[in-house]
Amino acid sequence: MTPWRPIRTFDRARFAAARLQAHHATQWLARGARAYVLPQPDDGHTNLGWDDAFGGLITHPSPHGGRLGLRIADLTLAQLAPDGSLGGTFALAGRRDADARDWLGARASAHALDPTKLDAPLPYRLPARPGDLYTADAETLGQLAGWFANANAALGAAREPIIARKLDAPPVRCWPHHFDLDTLVTVVPGRTTGVGFEPGDDYYDEPYFYVSVYPTPDVGTLPALPAIGHWHTANFTAAIAPAQRILAAKDQGAEVTAFLRAAIDATVAALRAG
Repeated sequence: MTPWRPIRTFDRARFAAARLQAHHATQWLARGARAYVLPQPDDGHTNLGWDDAFGGLITHPSPHGGRLGLRIADLTLAQLAPDGSLGGTFALAGRRDADARDWLGARASAHALDPTKLDAPLPYRLPARPGDLYTADAETLGQLAGWFANANAALGAAREPIIARKLDAPPVRCWPHHFDLDTLVTVVPGRTTGVGFEPGDDYYDEPYFYVSVYPTPDVGTLPALPAIGHWHTANFTAAIAPAQRILAAKDQGAEVTAFLRAAIDATVAALRAG
């Protein structure tokens, strides 16, 4: 497993702004996937994988075997050949969405793909991004990339004992709508626990790990969590470990691992008991 990379600083305003830039940039991967990747149930063809060597998110393969990626630390789109090598890059900093569309359209045409498919509207709304130019705060985007790398490793490790229990736990993927990494674990039909990482949203304006539970059990029966976590019960029920508590931890990786293990045990037990 990739070692946890300690993160010691966090500027809430700068991080939120950088996260928003990356969230919008990621939609170009989603558009490319919707246009050219073989459709899967529940929009599974649009989810993205974290590639640690690349330092970013990448799509499923298109018909010609290539993938589209976004390197998070500098907001650079990249065309990846079937062997993983770079086939071309496009830095978004100082550019507009129309510029990204032109670059992607040219790459699509070069592979005999219809570039107009990139123009289909997204089936969801995104939080507004100020201005029409992408900006790249390298320091803060580097922190965001670090959070994603840590989360991908931690969630991948947490998934292994779930599979050992003979539970259905798909590979960890990023969903471009909410910009989160997640595996949705089916405990019994209709009863699920989502094990994931969110870089920030309307509920928590900071990165956080979560272990959600559906349907909601009697919250009073849920056990206490490790010190970095708490139970969230407004609008959804989940164990939450927010960045501020993680940053204060002496051994961040070990405490996140312990939190995920305890929260998964608690939600699986609650769903089986229900």
